[in-house]
Amino acid sequence: MNKRYSGTCLKCAPDFVKLAEAYGAVGLRATKPDEVRPVIEQAMAVDKPVIIDFRVACEENVFPMVPAGAGIEEMILP
Repeated sequence: MNKRYSGTCLKCAPDFVKLAEAYGAVGLRATKPDEVRPVIEQAMAVDKPVIIDFRVACEENVFPMVPAGAGIEEMILP
């Protein structure tokens, strides 16, 4: 694999959970696949704005995808 990533490396990204909390929102994070559903359920149960930080490996295919230069109606589904 040539590791030609199409995205942004966020090694110096802020802590999105703390950033959300600083603005009065709820910040949640999922770092493993088995955490995704519980975090989404927790977010849906809150009556405040929520920011969820999903940590995904660079090699992971994340769907749906919109190809570069394409419109939303051209998204790729798994």
